Amino acid sequence: MNVKVNDSVLVIAGKDKGVQGKVLATSPKANTVVVEGVRVQKKHEKARRANETSKIVEAPGPIDASNVKVVCPTCGKATRVKHAVVDGKKVRVCACGAVLDKAYSKKAAAKAAAAAEEAPKKRTRKRAAKETETTQSK
Repeated sequence: MNVKVNDSVLVIAGKDKGVQGKVLATSPKANTVVVEGVRVQKKHEKARRANETSKIVEAPGPIDASNVKVVCPTCGKATRVKHAVVDGKKVRVCACGAVLDKAYSKKAAAKAAAAAEEAPKKRTRKRAAKETETTQSK
């Protein structure tokens, strides 16, 4: 199953076709996902105490995972999930090349930022060059 909790998905089949929402729960054994605002079911709850009132509660129900497509956060399109190995880790990838795994994309961004920070640290050569210029002018 290529859908995970907190993914933004688009429903592509069924009564709620075209609805976009966030995945609230997944069930890999049953191959189902619960998406907010999709397949809303009404449940009647009886008052159990004297100060409570009976009510009708609405909750989203499960739909088959094959009826949803993951929406890419960078390009905003619903896409089939591809898998790729990046830095020795298998990750989910969009067709545009963006990483769909949020936890891994944060780590990759942190590594890129760390690499960018390492580049300006090579100032020792510039200082050495300035010292040679000052010795030559004296």
